[in-house]
Amino acid sequence: MATISLFGIIIRFLLGGGAVVACTVISRKAGTKIGGIFAAFPAVFLAALLTLRLDMKGMDLIHQSIILSQGALVGMFINIICAMAVVYFSDRLGWKKGLTHSLIGWFIVSLGYAVFLG
Repeated sequence: MATISLFGIIIRFLLGGGAVVACTVISRKAGTKIGGIFAAFPAVFLAALLTLRLDMKGMDLIHQSIILSQGALVGMFINIICAMAVVYFSDRLGWKKGLTHSLIGWFIVSLGYAVFLG
């Protein structure tokens, strides 16, 4: 298991939090559809890749970058399914129950992937 430096954690926190703030501002200024597009920005993935470089070197860096990228692809696919589920369930059950059902589904699918295929 790789270790993460304190500096790496701070970078992830700042980039992830900054992306959330930027998406909120863009959404309020340009509308929710544009804000939704920016909400899909992979800030956590980019921060993780950046901090891998700080924490690893050589072949270990390459290997961990490949693993991280493969996981990000699966995660992005699961997020697309979750977003579609939010639209579907919110339309039928209301936004609170729709969001709850979708997030529970996201958790089950993500956990299943991590346990059985990860």
